[in-house]
This record gives sequence, C-alpha cells and structure tokens, in this order.
Amino acid sequence: MIQSMTGFAARSRDLGNAALHIELKGVNARFLDLGFRIGDDLRQCEMPLRELLSSRLQRGKIECRAHLLPLTTAPRELAANAVMLAQLAKLQGAVRAVLDTAAPLSVAEILRWPGVLGDETIDAEELQRACLALAASAIDDFTATRAREGAKLATMLLDRVAAMRALVNQVTPLLPKAVADYQDRLAAKLREAVASLDEERIRQEIGVFANRIDVAEELTRLSTHFDEVERVVNKGGAVGKRLDFLMQELNREANTLASKSVSGEVTGIALDLKLIIEQMREQVQNLE
Repeated sequence: MIQSMTGFAARSRDLGNAALHIELKGVNARFLDLGFRIGDDLRQCEMPLRELLSSRLQRGKIECRAHLLPLTTAPRELAANAVMLAQLAKLQGAVRAVLDTAAPLSVAEILRWPGVLGDETIDAEELQRACLALAASAIDDFTATRAREGAKLATMLLDRVAAMRALVNQVTPLLPKAVADYQDRLAAKLREAVASLDEERIRQEIGVFANRIDVAEELTRLSTHFDEVERVVNKGGAVGKRLDFLMQELNREANTLASKSVSGEVTGIALDLKLIIEQMREQVQNLE
C-alpha cells in the first residue's frame, strides 16, 4: 500500500508522578527531514528517537514533539528510606560516641536529609525506554493515518488513469478523418499556389506531412506509461519519486500530441490529458 506523507499521531503515558507525551506531525518533502521539539528532561532521548524514526519512515518533513509533564494533582505517598535511616543512625551513634555533647538529629532534620524520603526523579535509562516504547506506538498510529490517506490517493490516481485511457482511445478513430480533411485543404491550396504542380508531388507532400503528424508513437507511449502508473500504485511502498517522474513523461507525451494535432478535437483531448496529469502531479507530491 502506498502512503501519504501527511499524517498526525499523539500518544501519552502515565509514569506515576509525570506524564510522557509524544506527538508526530508530517507534511510532504523531497527527502526525510526530521525536526524535534523536546523538553530539557528528555534531551538524552533525541538521538534514539531520530534513529527510530529514520528506520520507520522514508520521506516527509516530520516534526516530533516530546514533553514530560508533572502530574501536580497526583497524590504523593511519602515513605522513608529504611537503608538511609539506618546509615544516619549509625553515623549519629559514631559521632556521639566521640562527642557526647552533640545534639541528636531531630525528626525534621532527618526528613530533610537528601534521600531519606526517596528520589522521585525517573531513572534516565527507564525514561529512555519508556520514551522509545511510546514513540514506537505513536509511529504505528502515524503510519496508519498515512496509509489511509495513501489509499485514498491511490484510488484517485487509478481513476485518473482510467479517464486518460478513455481519452486516448478517442484519438485513434479521429486521426484518419483529420488527415483526410487536411489533405483536401492542402491539395486545394497547393493547386492554387502552383498551377504546374502535378498530383504525384501533391501526394508526396501530403505523405511527408502525414508522417510528421503521426501520433501513433505518442499514443503507444502514453498507454505504456498508464500501465506503469497502475503497476507502481498497486505495488505500493515508497513510490512518490517514481510517480513524479512518470507524471513528467506523461506531460511530455501530451505536449507532443497537442503540437502534432491538426484537429480541434485532438487538441481538446490533449488539453484534457494535461489537466488530468496536473491534478495527478499535485497529489503525487504528497506520496512517500
């Protein structure tokens, strides 16, 4: 399945005393362009996030936002660190054995001692693991939105190809009549301009002109490009650059068809082809 480069996803995770939030937004770009807006407490996660995104995405301008938000309303359960209390008691006993006049530690002093009530700061390695896990699930949502958008674009492209096939099929029956009409007009003008010109020379001139306006090769190439567009779209994957090249080739053949046309009907069909190709080109710019 083909994917659009446009997408959005957001995921959050409760880490106890804080909430981790990750947001991904993507728009079209020629290559993979990653941008990050990350809080200072998550700076160590930027490089792992960059590697993760690069392994999952191929094209697009991707903005990744990651923030750690304190949960100020969450209830806090305070518990003393038993190991730290034992160490303080041992140290206090050692000090007072030498300085018997030293005052014992108060409860307030003990509770203010660093580490007694525990450190609520999230471990850096644990935070990085949580961040990458949340980012992976956000990328799943992000690629799912891009796939849904890509499916819609694929349907549109295939519909446009079918419309162009119908237009090209209209050209072939028009060519013999267009050449015959031009032959009559050219023969009449040549007879008026050059009274001595024989019928054989007129036929030669008309034959040269008929070869010059022959668009069979262009029609064949257009049909070949239609087949390739359908093949690429149905194959899926990263197809944006390939389809963009095919749009250029389709436009080239449509221009040639218009320049060789000696019929108003054929010219109108060529212009319709160019209009459809331009519509397709605009949408192809959004494909990965």
